[in-house]
Amino acid sequence: MTAKTFKVKLVKSPIGAKSNQVATVQGMGLKRMGNIRTLVDTPSARGMVNTVRHLVVVVA
Repeated sequence: MTAKTFKVKLVKSPIGAKSNQVATVQGMGLKRMGNIRTLVDTPSARGMVNTVRHLVVVVA
């Protein structure tokens, strides 16, 4: 059985964001704008996306 996943794209720079938001972006593995990462759909991953929802976009 395959785990469900979703893709996250960094669309806004975390420069000037709060330190916990910068750490969240780094924790998701996003290094530069336009970077896309595939994350496993877990409650913790959804919480990370919710924390930085103004910096990222969930791509299909």
